Amino acid sequence: MPAIAQPPSVGEPLDPLPREFAELMRPEIPGLIKEIGVEVQRTYPVYAHLFNGPHSDAIRQGVEQALAAFVDRVADPGTNSALRDELLRKFGRVEAYEGRDLDTLQGAYRLGARIALRRAKSIGRTYNLSPTLILAFADALFAYVEELEALSREGHAMVQGRAMSDTAALRRQLLHLLLAGPPLPRTTIAELCRESSWELPAECTMVALRAPVAELVQAGLDRDVLADLSLPQPHLLIPGPLTAERLAMLESALAGTPAVVGLTVPPPQAAHSIRWARRVLQLIDDGIVPDAPLVRCEEHLTTLWLLSDPALTHHLAARELAPLDGLSGSRRDRLIETLRVHVSTRAPAEQVGELLGVHAQTVRYRLRNLDNHFGDRLLDPDHRFALEAALRALHLRDKKRKG
Repeated sequence: MPAIAQPPSVGEPLDPLPREFAELMRPEIPGLIKEIGVEVQRTYPVYAHLFNGPHSDAIRQGVEQALAAFVDRVADPGTNSALRDELLRKFGRVEAYEGRDLDTLQGAYRLGARIALRRAKSIGRTYNLSPTLILAFADALFAYVEELEALSREGHAMVQGRAMSDTAALRRQLLHLLLAGPPLPRTTIAELCRESSWELPAECTMVALRAPVAELVQAGLDRDVLADLSLPQPHLLIPGPLTAERLAMLESALAGTPAVVGLTVPPPQAAHSIRWARRVLQLIDDGIVPDAPLVRCEEHLTTLWLLSDPALTHHLAARELAPLDGLSGSRRDRLIETLRVHVSTRAPAEQVGELLGVHAQTVRYRLRNLDNHFGDRLLDPDHRFALEAALRALHLRDKKRKG
């Protein structure tokens, strides 16, 4: 445990928290993020669709930034908090877009503070910290919450201050509601469509962009394209499928801004489309999906599926490859790679050897070894399918690790 300077006795003015206290607080952040998310959704069910919708990553990032910035400030009072500030303003904008005042959001902030204080008291008991130090923590924490509330009020006021005749503002609000996920508030959607002179299409195509986005992008978009380019995760909604004309428009407007085109879906499924597109952006960053100025989500559906739940994929691979567990690492790896190429190509030994860069006789020897270890499992359709899926997922994961 790091040495922590003891604060003054009860009754004396509270000094700033000792910087060493940050070393005790920082490991608690991941658990606090999860606990706060669960408690906020339980206490304020209205937020459940946000925590589980297309903006869930940004929301969790905002919670993480709010907690981390507090700890960073304890460790170094001069720490920059620009990212946290923008995310907290976004929280206020979301409340305004959804037609709520700030009472619920402020209640969620204070609930989070109470959870953090409860955790601090537990740490205090574990490390025998003085009650005055915990009191100083509480005082600093609730002052910090007031700061978070002020930032969200700024974002809320930005939206409220716009005249509701502002078509761009109405369309941003419409886009937000369309992505809030089902069930769509039909009356509100219909009213916003009417006020913003926008016709709700039978289908739409979502596009995920990589920030930052140049201001000129908006000017190059068709008039009926809904866009919010100021968010940490900017995106577009194109009515209908991505026709050749729409594609030309998009490529011209983006002018090289990296983007992933999601699947064309009915509007109630737009949240899924943008979630998949953002996941492909992440896979590009991980070196799994090849980079390009404009990537189509539909070309990587199998990769999305195989990597949608890494923990489950790990357990599936462990189960299907268990017959090889007794082998040494290098021998096991060679057999697994041979098995992957064999089950995915169904090719003869000569072709498998060419793909692996080894002699066909070596491939035949390895395949006999695999038959000895797996027996009838390689002939069973269910096991063979599960094995191929697991091997493909492991190969994709290895690409990320090697990248």
